[in-house]
Amino acid sequence: MYFDIALIAYTIDRVFGEFRFIRHPVVLMGDYIKWFEKRFYKDNIFRGALLTLSLTSIVGAVGCCCHSTFAYIFPEYISAIILGIIASTTIASKMLYDSVKDIVNHPENIRFLVSRDTENLSTSNINKAAIETYAENLSDGVIAQLFYLILFGLWGAFVYKAINTLDSMVGYKNKRYEKFGKFSARLDDVVNYVPARITALLIIILFRRGNPFWLPFKQGKLHDSPNAGHPIAAMALSLGIKLGGDTSYFGKIKSKPFFGIGRENITKDDIQNALNLQPRLDIFILLFLGLGVVL
Repeated sequence: MYFDIALIAYTIDRVFGEFRFIRHPVVLMGDYIKWFEKRFYKDNIFRGALLTLSLTSIVGAVGCCCHSTFAYIFPEYISAIILGIIASTTIASKMLYDSVKDIVNHPENIRFLVSRDTENLSTSNINKAAIETYAENLSDGVIAQLFYLILFGLWGAFVYKAINTLDSMVGYKNKRYEKFGKFSARLDDVVNYVPARITALLIIILFRRGNPFWLPFKQGKLHDSPNAGHPIAAMALSLGIKLGGDTSYFGKIKSKPFFGIGRENITKDDIQNALNLQPRLDIFILLFLGLGVVL
């Protein structure tokens, strides 16, 4: 277990966020995905699997080398600090919070946060998209990263981030990526299975709104993703609103169920209410990781 590295990484991310003076690891992973796709793309599952296996192998090897090298050269506490700094680049807590909060004053920036069509979104649907993004990415960008960082160290965090980046770039059900991105999309479903449910449970517990703990899991099953629906349903139930509903992607309306119980008109206040979870989540995570270090 690597609680010490996770504690340092989360603290650094919450305080400093993204390091603007370096080329972010996700950007490098994205560059590799684009390079591979440009040269080796074919409309079949095998080529997509090669992309996934090659990228995860590369970043996994880099993570293992960094971990073993620093652990060998430096004392344990210095090694943990260095690895924590590196691992903080895989966590997106501050960036997620700031990006969603920005939608309150700059709703047009929703186009940078979601893959759905945003040109004709109503104010309510923009606010809804922001809250859904916050809920879903609490799992993908925060809880899942910490989960694999705690279990496997730096290489686990890197490999998970690679899988998540692959899914965000090629894991679409459209003509180009239906087959090419299928392997990475299914792998993303597997690695997010446990973190998504942990995230939903944390949302329900930390909001303390009296909702049955099982209800978000019942509603979450209605989502076509095996994972995304659970934190979204938990957030909707905690805020007393309805998220989900029909959504346009690539010019086509996709029928989606509603999550939560309450009103369908989503306001800017609802975004802020969702973001009010963050301080409680920070305290919980820091206490949990600190306890892990002590024990």
